[in-house]
Amino acid sequence: MIQLNPPIPLMTAKGQGLAHFLLDYGPEFDLFWTVFLDETGECWTFNNRDIRACKNITLGRGQVSAPRPAPSASAVMAAPRSVVATNGRHNGSSKTIE
Repeated sequence: MIQLNPPIPLMTAKGQGLAHFLLDYGPEFDLFWTVFLDETGECWTFNNRDIRACKNITLGRGQVSAPRPAPSASAVMAAPRSVVATNGRHNGSSKTIE
């Protein structure tokens, strides 16, 4: 976990905010940005693909593409997922449940 000093302004699917923390779980995981939203003050954590740097004319960044909207709670709940069930022992015996 890295505390960003100064915080970094970011665009998220939920609006603009300041990233205060960066979580890095290693090379096989996305970075996670903890952002406090300007409009509501809410604290959310976003993946790299869900954020964009804010417009900065001084740095030549005039246009910023909008991050994709966050999925609704019902869409996330309805998404089919495969689950691996184990027999409770650690002998490698498992099966996939669709």
